[in-house]
Amino acid sequence: MMVTFAFPLYFKNVICAGNPSGDAIWGACISISMLMVALISPVLGAQADYSGRRKRFLFFFTLMSVVATALLSLSGPGSALPAALVFMVANIGFEGGLVFYDAYLPEITSRRSLGRVSGYGFAMGYLGAFAILLLLKPLLSKGIVASNMHNLQLGFLVVALFFALFATPLFLTLRDTRGVRRAPDISPDRQGASISRSVAEVAHTVRHIMGYPDLARFLLAYFFYNDAILTVIAFSSIYAQNTLGFTTGDLIAFFMAVQTTAILGSVVFGFVTDRIGPKRTIVITLFIWFAVIFMAILSQGKTLFYITGLVAGMSMGSSQAASRSLMARLTPKEHITEFFGFYDGTFGKASAVVGPLVFGLVSSQAGSQKLALASLLIFFGTGLIIMTGVRTSTTVSDLVDL
Repeated sequence: MMVTFAFPLYFKNVICAGNPSGDAIWGACISISMLMVALISPVLGAQADYSGRRKRFLFFFTLMSVVATALLSLSGPGSALPAALVFMVANIGFEGGLVFYDAYLPEITSRRSLGRVSGYGFAMGYLGAFAILLLLKPLLSKGIVASNMHNLQLGFLVVALFFALFATPLFLTLRDTRGVRRAPDISPDRQGASISRSVAEVAHTVRHIMGYPDLARFLLAYFFYNDAILTVIAFSSIYAQNTLGFTTGDLIAFFMAVQTTAILGSVVFGFVTDRIGPKRTIVITLFIWFAVIFMAILSQGKTLFYITGLVAGMSMGSSQAASRSLMARLTPKEHITEFFGFYDGTFGKASAVVGPLVFGLVSSQAGSQKLALASLLIFFGTGLIIMTGVRTSTTVSDLVDL
């Protein structure tokens, strides 16, 4: 609702009154907020590990996102800068919270079922997206236009409450117990030294990763192709409405269909990954993404774009699942938490910085969203070329096998 569908259109059509500069501002919002998370999350993650207060960090970021999302219900025409700043706070809260949320996975399941439980998590996320669209369909039925502003503002408030409601069970049930490194001297007067130690650990992680060239090569490939995937997610609704003339009703049906195929993709390609390996699966999904971009550019009407969305949904879930699996295969056991924190917290967030900025600038300057979409082929192509150089059969004997 807030990153992919309703609020991007509200920001472009209502807050920015349809001005093409809205694309550039929206792209900057995504890029800056993700860059901030990429910069702070490794240090905060290490700090949370040392202090044993992971849930407290997660609660802070969740509350930040919920409150900022609720405040976006007050935004309206002419409030581009305040709305952009509040959205960035909301997105930093959400994406920053995911760093601590993901770190609970090894604590709530066995190592043998990590991949399966992670896949269930992705599927439930897509189901949640389906549910909120269905819940808010009556408020969106009159369109994402200025005349329907009050219903849309109410919808954003409902989103905040929805998020708070379904986050609550986690804080009531999970505890920081297993797998947390507690430093004996982390008291309020020692926080400066603790933060310095966290920064040193991040630098240490980077040096460790460079000692595994195939892992470093994969992370670089992931940076490029994930950047393109996240850009597609951020601009898909704006592209569908402004370039192809989708109505709000069309978009609701479109995104519900995309969520359905994304759920299927997460499950089906999970079996494919086990059969042929994650590297080959990623290469297959990247070729699918090439097809998705070309199909979207060639779309003149709604039918072909609907088909494009279904294919994109299938490859979206599979790309995420296969990437996580390959990361696990390339990571030595003794560095699993350290390297995954870097994968999720740094590369996962930093890889959403360049693409949205490039898309927004190209769209704004050239006046063509199709040209902006074509620019993403560079990101997918670069990721594919680098990925072909990743060797998965020469890893050390103690690699993690999910």
